[in-house]
Amino acid sequence: MPHANMSGMTLPVEREVEAAVQGQRALAAYLATNFETQRIQIFDEKNRAHQVELPTSALRLLVDILAELADGNAVRVVPVHAELTTQEAADLLNVSRPHLVKLLEEKALPYHKTGKHRRVRFADLMRFKAERDQASEQAMEALAQQAQKLGMGYE
Repeated sequence: MPHANMSGMTLPVEREVEAAVQGQRALAAYLATNFETQRIQIFDEKNRAHQVELPTSALRLLVDILAELADGNAVRVVPVHAELTTQEAADLLNVSRPHLVKLLEEKALPYHKTGKHRRVRFADLMRFKAERDQASEQAMEALAQQAQKLGMGYE
């Protein structure tokens, strides 16, 4: 699988995908504990082991990241309080930047200006996306029920 660059993100190559699959499986086994932290070993270039203590919540996030890499997806970690440009927000919603700007101007999504540039809070964007996804799911369910009621062959 070749590297492909999408706005600064790189898709994993085959060896990275394989390592992600193995790493995800290995780490997932240790996440059922009630410990607040976990110790892992990292090996340096001289194959010397170094123990690192990490919050269990960080390891859970790492397992999620490895799952995405195992599926061949690029991953970007964004702090919840981060502010995104209109292009970054559009990319996360999988819409065009002009469409996102239209949503902002219609006040469908909160934003603020930094100078002349619009910024969208990541948390607001994720809330909007969840609401949009839920509305879409409800509309699909209503259409499926209507199709069944009308006997359109979707039984």
